[in-house]
Amino acid sequence: MTAYRTDLKNPDVYAKEMPHEAFDDIRQRCPVHWQPEADGPGYWALTRHADVMAVSRDSATFSSALGTTQIDEFDEEARLKQAAMLINLDEPEHTRLRRLVSRGFTPRAVKQLEGHIRDICERTVDELIEAGRDGAVVDFVPIVAAPLPLEVIAALLGAPAEDVGRLYDWSNRMIGWDDPEYGSTQEDGELAAAEIFVYANEIAARRRIEPCDDIVSALVCPDENGDTLTEMEFCMFFVLLVIAGNETTRNAITGGMQAFMDHPEQWRRLQREPELVPNAVEEILRWVSPVIGFRRTPICPAVIGEQSVERGDKVVLYYPAANRDGDVFEEPHRFDVGREHNPHVAFGGTGVHFCLGAHLARLELETMFEALSRRLDRVEPAGQARRLRSNFVNGVKAMPVRIHPRQD
Repeated sequence: MTAYRTDLKNPDVYAKEMPHEAFDDIRQRCPVHWQPEADGPGYWALTRHADVMAVSRDSATFSSALGTTQIDEFDEEARLKQAAMLINLDEPEHTRLRRLVSRGFTPRAVKQLEGHIRDICERTVDELIEAGRDGAVVDFVPIVAAPLPLEVIAALLGAPAEDVGRLYDWSNRMIGWDDPEYGSTQEDGELAAAEIFVYANEIAARRRIEPCDDIVSALVCPDENGDTLTEMEFCMFFVLLVIAGNETTRNAITGGMQAFMDHPEQWRRLQREPELVPNAVEEILRWVSPVIGFRRTPICPAVIGEQSVERGDKVVLYYPAANRDGDVFEEPHRFDVGREHNPHVAFGGTGVHFCLGAHLARLELETMFEALSRRLDRVEPAGQARRLRSNFVNGVKAMPVRIHPRQD
């Protein structure tokens, strides 16, 4: 059992940069290593791709419900508040709920959004070019990265366009309570969740009376077996979608553009070979790893790699570390839009908790980067990006840039 000098739980670490040097060192010295906590019992940090994959696949041993999927400890009352959320369920409850909510994420349902997503991306690039006229400095995050996933979520949920700002505020308050710039607290994050509950109930009530061809109608109406989501299940899924569907895609877009600014030769390659957009999106997901880590809790003694763990131990899967594992990825610290072997775990690895919205997220990212690379000659940094103070989301709050549209 080896403790390491970098406190992987400290949000200040991630506010500076993703600690890839520390992850590499840990992976080489002790890939399943013991991380002490000042405010908790300590936990096992997984930094190797094989271990992250193995634990992700073994949901029978490694529970998402026993201690939730969050790194922090919760009292029983707080834990029960999260118990109806899909990511915090084990079998058989997880199977039932995922089967019901997956009705809104079928290929047909996602396909229906394709034209709308393309329109959003083209309009967003129009607004970016207009805001950046004459060399004006613009913030890439609120102009480009934030609107797309928020507008898609609004379309999915049948929410009016004017409510996009409310979704943005709720999401920031729920994931940004560790960051003083947001002026939020854990209590305010819980209040934001409560506000979403009320909002979700209003939308669900309307769809029960007047169903239409959208995800909310699919979720609140009984399936072929007569099963339907309870009010609590629907509201918790709504909360999850506002966070997961927004924060991950928003930060993948921002982090992807940061990667292209840091590696301009890859931007030029993408412009020369637009057929590489799907490959580029997979590389962006690997490179950025928008979710830093999820927790699992063994329900019985187990072995991870060569390390024994006990029932009730906290185990944290670090996706950015797994996505830079040199045993899996050739030159893992090289950003390469042509990378062919790319079994990244940005969507949580394999297993029953693989991201339900992965196909939709890929569609959003591919459409956005196709539009950006086609219409912009280049994007250059115009100041230091400000990172989110969070040990959960690999986020960027602001990224000042200058825009150079294509002239042809």
